[in-house]
Amino acid sequence: MAPASGGNRVSVVCGEAKVTLQACAALVHRADPDRFLAAMAAPVPARAVLFPLYALNVEVSRAPWVTEEHMIAEMRLQFWRDVAEEIGAGKPPRAHEVVAPLAAVVGPEDAPLLDQLIAMRRWDIYKDGFDDQAHFDGYIDATSGNLMWLGAKALGAGPDAEAAVRDYAFAAGLAAFLRAIPALEAKGRVPLLDGTPQGVRDLAEAGLRRLAAARAARRTVPRQAVPALYAGWRAAATLQAARDVPERVIEAKLDESEFAKRARLIWVSATGRW
Repeated sequence: MAPASGGNRVSVVCGEAKVTLQACAALVHRADPDRFLAAMAAPVPARAVLFPLYALNVEVSRAPWVTEEHMIAEMRLQFWRDVAEEIGAGKPPRAHEVVAPLAAVVGPEDAPLLDQLIAMRRWDIYKDGFDDQAHFDGYIDATSGNLMWLGAKALGAGPDAEAAVRDYAFAAGLAAFLRAIPALEAKGRVPLLDGTPQGVRDLAEAGLRRLAAARAARRTVPRQAVPALYAGWRAAATLQAARDVPERVIEAKLDESEFAKRARLIWVSATGRW
């Protein structure tokens, strides 16, 4: 009877894993359609890595916005910092539809990157602007860079790929941030150090330089890790639009057509040339 019991247990565990992964995918589908499309363009095994990370990102990125009470928002982020600490300590994952699959992706050695990603979201809670360019760059690198690097690393990228992945993630994160400017300002935030057209143009050009540096080092990223970079597929178009006509940022006119977006993602996933 023991073999049968063991087989049933494996079946139950696999079933639970499938359910939690589906829950992560559903959460990303609702809250982050771009990353959902990027993950769905990835091979099926890679989705088991990407969806938990993207679901975690949904949870922490929305935590500052679901309440006007700063203390409650801080508590929501602290929950996830506690999760990161537990992962770092190798503790069994707490009962939560995102935590268990996340703990299967992020190992103890990478928990500090996860914690840094979460902690940087505290900026979103308050209405203070960034202190300086280093603060702004650190925010983009921690939120976008850590997320993409964790995904790439879990999919097999080695240390020599980190610079390229982070450069690409910075460009992608900056592009997403620029698309969010109108919404941030509507909520009373001060998102840019220099919101003049020239300031926006300079920022977009900096992002394009990081994008070019990433592509120049494309060979350092192994093919199996490339799906972690699919999420940045809109970066070039957004940054070019912001550089050419900075006013599009404030006017919320950085989005491409649905056809152009889908066509670009299909090309990236088919060729692997991000």
